Amino acid sequence: MIRWLAAAVGFCIAATPALGADPIEIGIGYLGRAGIKPKLSLVELPAEDDGRAGARLAIEDNNTTGQFLNQHFTMEEVRLKDGEDIAKAAAALAERTGFIIVDLPADQLLKAADALRDRNTLLLNAGALDDRLREQDCRANVVHVAPTRSMLADALAQYLVWKQWKRWLFVVGSHEKDKLYADALRRAATRFGAKIVQERTFEDTGGARRTDSGVTLIQRQMPVFTQQAPTYDVLVAADESEVCAAYLPYRTWDPRPVAGSAGLVPTSWHAAQDQWGAIQIQNRFAKLNSRHMTALDMQAWTAVRMIGEAASRTKSGDPKAVSAFLKGPDFSIAAFKGRRLTLRDWNLQLRQPILLVDGRMVVSVSPQEGFLHQVSELDTLGIDRPETKCRLQ
Repeated sequence: MIRWLAAAVGFCIAATPALGADPIEIGIGYLGRAGIKPKLSLVELPAEDDGRAGARLAIEDNNTTGQFLNQHFTMEEVRLKDGEDIAKAAAALAERTGFIIVDLPADQLLKAADALRDRNTLLLNAGALDDRLREQDCRANVVHVAPTRSMLADALAQYLVWKQWKRWLFVVGSHEKDKLYADALRRAATRFGAKIVQERTFEDTGGARRTDSGVTLIQRQMPVFTQQAPTYDVLVAADESEVCAAYLPYRTWDPRPVAGSAGLVPTSWHAAQDQWGAIQIQNRFAKLNSRHMTALDMQAWTAVRMIGEAASRTKSGDPKAVSAFLKGPDFSIAAFKGRRLTLRDWNLQLRQPILLVDGRMVVSVSPQEGFLHQVSELDTLGIDRPETKCRLQ
């Protein structure tokens, strides 16, 4: 009996981190832009800490688990001003951290990735939606947590086709990122059997809509812009630059729903999401930050939690070991979306369901019922393995 108790005590001591032992320090960097991104609607102006607040919450969550594994997570935030050297800032941050959450435009993300190519530093893209970052411009040291434009477009198209709204009047903005989203939506229409009955471009000619006569001007302009269209079921808008889409609902010549950049919008996260235990993280985030959790907040939270999960599973703080597990076949992460999320090994994009929201409620979640795939239904969203142009290096 005494021997059995001694063995049991010895096992417990061996299984518990030594009291007083220094914890394994795991540093995570956050690299983003200074200032806030302008929005057309005053209601949707992002918070000054958009994204970073989600990452901070995930640091707390990582440390809750890490205390049992003698791991301690910290985050260093770097916000770049216009004209600052991206490569230099990324290299300096990599001297102190093995992982960097990145919220930068595509070209700047590539500069950071190329500057760190020969280091054991893993970048996690939390903000850039560009498909090219996962395709012809993919990098082996960048994991993509943010969804792509093609994933968002496919999610929307699946629902519209499921609703039998297959005839689209397509409105496209005149800026470059509008055209990128338009390309994704055209691909989605072809892929899932929708038909674009007509395409119209809304030219951004400037002007001040926030004037005393702004509402009256728009009320006259939008019906004229959308009149004399062929018969259609839904107006789909590609307007990431926020010039026209927000003015389309309730103002079209024909009484039709609006989707895409306004109306029914595809997104990775929304404040109305309350399924699969999401109300728990929504409440915790709101209590800490006195605001709702945005898509960027959730993408940053997921990125930090991915690092924490990989560190927990490997029981290591070594960036090389953690990164290898995170990219490997045994990795998955829970993110309040109804299923565990995994990485596509061909381009390091995180598979994930996409929410379809109307501004106040979650209308649906894609992939939709009936859209099947031989590996994962989540691979019906975005570029699939046979289509990829990515060659990780």
